[in-house]
Amino acid sequence: MRHATQRAHGVPQPHAQARTLSRDHRHRAIGCVEEAKVTDDIKIRCLHTIGEREIEGLGDVLIDCVEGGASVSFMLPMTRAKADAFWRSIATSVARGERVVLAAEDAAGAIVGTAQIVLHQPENQPHRGDLAKMLVHRRARRRGVGEALLVAAERRALSAGKTLLVLDTASADAERLYARAGWQRCGQVPKYALLPDGVPCATTIYFKFLRD
Repeated sequence: MRHATQRAHGVPQPHAQARTLSRDHRHRAIGCVEEAKVTDDIKIRCLHTIGEREIEGLGDVLIDCVEGGASVSFMLPMTRAKADAFWRSIATSVARGERVVLAAEDAAGAIVGTAQIVLHQPENQPHRGDLAKMLVHRRARRRGVGEALLVAAERRALSAGKTLLVLDTASADAERLYARAGWQRCGQVPKYALLPDGVPCATTIYFKFLRD
């Protein structure tokens, strides 16, 4: 699944808005509930910091999704080096308070899914966030992980003061999930990006108001 940020070229660069986020805003953005249990063997955790263990686990999920055909900004071959570099850049963004990263973990503590809320936006869009890089490892699908990540992401966004979320996706399965969760479909852009094997694909834009 591909979403509104990270469209084609990776991670946005730091901006003044992110640097001037107040301590209170950062606390509201990422300092709420630490974990949420989904099932007996799946929990959702907010990654306040992303260390080597998390980079490895998140990299496993990203590599699996790209190798499975997901259009999420990367092409085949999807190497460990590319995955690690991406997640290190995301770790830096998290440390700056620019985004929130959620991880779904199984009973053994292995990361099987992830989602991001991009908090940093232009100064005339302080109410908006982007849902990005919502990924579930193929071995953990059909177990409610995607739905749980989506619910957790919406709650985190609202706690950070965001009332509107936007995303884009090239996945039909993801579209069904968003429709069930009350997201509104804006439309589709044909030939927006490439699948990992080089075939052009469309993307569909969705939005959801979290509060009127």
